[in-house]
Amino acid sequence: MTRLRPLVITLGILTGALFALIGLLSVTRGTPLRHVVYGRSTTAPQVGDSTFRDLMALFSDVRLQSGNRVEQLLNGDGTYPRLWSDLRSARQTITVQMYYSKPGAVADTMAAVLAERAHAGVRVLLLLDAFGSQGLRKTWADGLRKAGVEVAILRKLKWYTIHNAADRSHVRVVVVDGRIGYTGGFGLADYWLGNGHAKDQWRESNVRFEGPAVMELQAAFAAAWVEATGELLVGERYFPRGALQGRGAAIAALLYATPTIGSTSAERFLALTIAGAAHTLYVANSYFVPDDDFRDLLVAAVKRGVDVRILTVSDETDVRTTWYAGRARYESLLAGGVRIYEYQPTMMHAKTVVADGVWSSIGSMNFDNRSLAFNNESNLVAWDPAFGAEMNATFLDDLRYSREIKLPEFRRRPMIDRMVELGSNVLSRLL
Repeated sequence: MTRLRPLVITLGILTGALFALIGLLSVTRGTPLRHVVYGRSTTAPQVGDSTFRDLMALFSDVRLQSGNRVEQLLNGDGTYPRLWSDLRSARQTITVQMYYSKPGAVADTMAAVLAERAHAGVRVLLLLDAFGSQGLRKTWADGLRKAGVEVAILRKLKWYTIHNAADRSHVRVVVVDGRIGYTGGFGLADYWLGNGHAKDQWRESNVRFEGPAVMELQAAFAAAWVEATGELLVGERYFPRGALQGRGAAIAALLYATPTIGSTSAERFLALTIAGAAHTLYVANSYFVPDDDFRDLLVAAVKRGVDVRILTVSDETDVRTTWYAGRARYESLLAGGVRIYEYQPTMMHAKTVVADGVWSSIGSMNFDNRSLAFNNESNLVAWDPAFGAEMNATFLDDLRYSREIKLPEFRRRPMIDRMVELGSNVLSRLL
């Protein structure tokens, strides 16, 4: 037995090291897509082509339908008054899913509105992410439960779920009576209040919509609700048939991205959008940390004549490590002709893409490995020239408040910045 002891200890250490390696590889996995290849053709179907929409349906499950009314909502001033009004109009159901929440006026207003509607007989379901909303006090949720609101927590960390700890639901959902939907980057925190031009008043882009796409947003909520509670929501109360006969002019759908091993719908959506742009590609994203392959796709778009511009955060960011990791990628992008801007007044939290002024996306998805490989995400996607023109105008207006990063100046940045960028870049898959 004494002779076997060193062997047992060695096997134990090796087994522990093996499991640690498996865990490390799991939480640092990336996405495999490198190129977009179109058979014999040397060019991709452009975003304005019907074949492009067919590709999106096949590869990202974005199934565009007509009859949607889509409205861009900017910052807290443009979002919360409409949201509170729509919630107060509910007569049958309200479903809300939030990733990030913390105590304050926004959370308290949400609680007051939901409690009042529950008292009025509306079935109100509130789903909070266990990680992103852990800052809320227990008394806040308990008060809602006493008022009749059904509150559930998504993906609580337990010993038997630790292997999925990195998989978060970053989704934002508000659905009123199955007919009005909201998604975007907003949450329940007071720094989302304001006009997006003053410090501590975040710049945000959200979207309100009606029509068939609302049914898809409700289905995304239902998938998360059944995961948290075991209850699957179906039927006319949550999915009214009338919502399918929308009166709006926009062709739209929901991109509901989910994590998986291998290629995800999120990375395929983003790659096809970049490859399909023929004239302009405007990307606004708060956490812009593209991997080597996406940098190659962006530079390839420039080489075929596309005006590629990126709007991201400045040193007003809320996560400096991510900002530095993104800056570690600037030089190769700038050298390849991509134009990069940093928003100056405050934290820029928007997540939008608009290609050729016709193909647009607003939602929760960041341009980083976490969103593309690990998170559930929700983006409203529209194929609509009028909405695309509005998105273009918003992007170009934001550039007025931004500083363009020029390659010669960027190459002269201090050595300490380069060192921090290098260290942050090592962590980029975890951010």
